Amino acid sequence: MSKTLSNKSNLQVLYEDNHIIIVNKRAGDIVQGDKTGDKPLSDVVKEYIKDKYTKPGNVFLGTVHRLDRPTTGIVVFARTSKALPRLNKLFSEKKTQKTYWAIVNNKPHISEGTLIHWLKKNPKNNKSYAHEKQVEGSKKAILHYKVRKVLDNYVLLEINLETGRHHQIRSQLSSIDCIIKGDLKYGANRSNKDGSIHLHAREIEFIHPVSKETIHIKAPLPNDPVWNACLK
Repeated sequence: MSKTLSNKSNLQVLYEDNHIIIVNKRAGDIVQGDKTGDKPLSDVVKEYIKDKYTKPGNVFLGTVHRLDRPTTGIVVFARTSKALPRLNKLFSEKKTQKTYWAIVNNKPHISEGTLIHWLKKNPKNNKSYAHEKQVEGSKKAILHYKVRKVLDNYVLLEINLETGRHHQIRSQLSSIDCIIKGDLKYGANRSNKDGSIHLHAREIEFIHPVSKETIHIKAPLPNDPVWNACLK
């Protein structure tokens, strides 16, 4: 996994105010603590806030949503107990506009479209399987995609989620033979050297839970040749 994990000195803060903080997650960061015992991004953000504002005692930070460990891009945290339930409501009611970029091995048959599947998670291998029809224990998954750029060996897709399921983008794209670069779990031929996959939470837009202003954030892409080619 990536050797450039976030710490309080290299944290990529995209936006912060009294109530929220938005960061650009690196591949390898876990958003919240898990069974690995690795230091989560939430703790790194707490340390950053504690140092920057010389806060005594414990720092409040609420985790609003997650990104898969090998994925990069935008993660939103709540800095106050006032903002946390409001942000949770925004996300649960799908009142945020989230845009993802994915680099895949094949161009879809249709350049712009909607994918609808029923996803069923297998906890044993931490993988979601896409079904054309509803099966027991499955959840409906909807995403919209369009081809943004055709590269020499890959294709850049822009994705908007209508639902937020476990490994949704990875599973649904794999089911149409558009496998994300580096994603061994969903069919890639080889991994990326840093353990990442080329899936990036690129943009988010929502109404600020306290000020009611429109927040629109774009996360810079990781610095590697394939992502860099997307911007040429």
